[in-house]
Amino acid sequence: MILSDKGIKKALKAGSIVIDPFSEENLQSASYDLHLDKQLLVFDRNNISLIDLKVKNENMMKQITIPDAGFIIHPGDFVLSNLVEITGVDNSFVGRLEGKSSLARVGLLIHTTAGFLDPGNSLRMTLEIVNLSPLPIRIYAGMKIAQMAFEKLDQPCKRPYGSKGLNSKYYRDMTVQGSKMYKNFIDEKK
Repeated sequence: MILSDKGIKKALKAGSIVIDPFSEENLQSASYDLHLDKQLLVFDRNNISLIDLKVKNENMMKQITIPDAGFIIHPGDFVLSNLVEITGVDNSFVGRLEGKSSLARVGLLIHTTAGFLDPGNSLRMTLEIVNLSPLPIRIYAGMKIAQMAFEKLDQPCKRPYGSKGLNSKYYRDMTVQGSKMYKNFIDEKK
C-alpha cells in the first residue's frame, strides 16, 4: 500500500521512514518532492574508450560541481548525481523513486532502472540522468528533480539491505558513486 501524505508524516514521526531535510512544502498527496545535488559524475571519454563490467575503473567518470549558471546535458548524454535529501526506510517499507512529469515532457529521465529504495537502507539516492530530447537541457543544483513514494511491506523483511551476505554495494552512500558491478564478478569467484 502506497502511503498518503498523512501516512508519510505518520511514518516519519514513528521513525519508519527518513527524509532529511524534510519540508512540508515538498509533501505531495502520495509522494515527496526531492532536489538535485550539486555534484555530478560524467564519463571521461579522454581516459576510457570501453566499459568492462568485470574491471574496477576509477578513471571512467570525473566529478563536476554544477555552477550557478547550471549544467547542460546534451542529447544522449548520461550523468550521475545524488539527491540533496537523505531518504531511508526501515525493514517494513520500501521507497520508489519516480521522475517528475514536467521533466519527462522535455525528454529528461532521472533514473534509467535504479529507482528502488531497499528496506533497511538510508542514503542520498543516485540518479541516472539521461537527455532523450533532440535539444540540450540545462539543469540546476537544488531544482526539484524527483519524487519518492513509500510502500509498506506485507511483513517486515528478514534480511534488510546491508545485512551480512547480501552484497549491499551502495549501503548508506552519501556521495554520488559510479558503478560497482565489478564486485559481482569478484563475489562469484568466492
